[in-house]
Amino acid sequence: MIHIKDLHKSYKMGKNSLHVLKGINFNVEAGELVAIMGSSGSGKSTLLNILGMLDVADEGSYQLDGVPIVNLNETKAAQYRNKFLGFIFQSFNLINYKSALENVALPLYYQGVGRKERAEKALMYLEQVGLKEWATHLPSELSGGQKQRVAIARAMAAEPKVLLADEPTGALDSKTSYEVMDLIQKINDQGNTILVVTHEPDIAEMCKRVVVLKDGIILEDKKVNQVRAESYVQ
Repeated sequence: MIHIKDLHKSYKMGKNSLHVLKGINFNVEAGELVAIMGSSGSGKSTLLNILGMLDVADEGSYQLDGVPIVNLNETKAAQYRNKFLGFIFQSFNLINYKSALENVALPLYYQGVGRKERAEKALMYLEQVGLKEWATHLPSELSGGQKQRVAIARAMAAEPKVLLADEPTGALDSKTSYEVMDLIQKINDQGNTILVVTHEPDIAEMCKRVVVLKDGIILEDKKVNQVRAESYVQ
């Protein structure tokens, strides 16, 4: 599903250059649930941005579902993001003046789906995350956990090949974090490929594989015995 080979990325810092990714080799197969860990400055956010086509590597290759991600202009990158990827952010990134239903339907609008079908699909995904009754509510009327559930429903609505979750529990308390991870695990159980960037060891243990970055290289890449979040939720 994801094939990264010899990926390098540097940023200009005045007269100097900061080498952030130093030859990353990284593959993710369809259906995996992978945690990407690392301290601040390890390169995990840069890697996620490249995977999400929000940034471009200096060297190396990136293939997503057999498609080479190379030389994309912003229009093409946006098309590919909408076709291949769903994003879940720490800060939810919901549109404040739109209802939960309208937020979930937004990716479908960009895919050219008609209004009636958009509404039906959005309601279906809100029901999957347990928020069907909250469809008409604005983000300001939702708790942090509910906002993240709306964000997950929005990410799923476009039926992406890969879900990229950037610190999805970072703004939530422990109980709500485990509820969100329970939902992410259940989505993964359906065969969806998910990458979770996190600095929290207990969240990483709820994935099936943990990749640790340090100073721009992969320090560790191992499969783990997955802890089911539902054991904490109940």
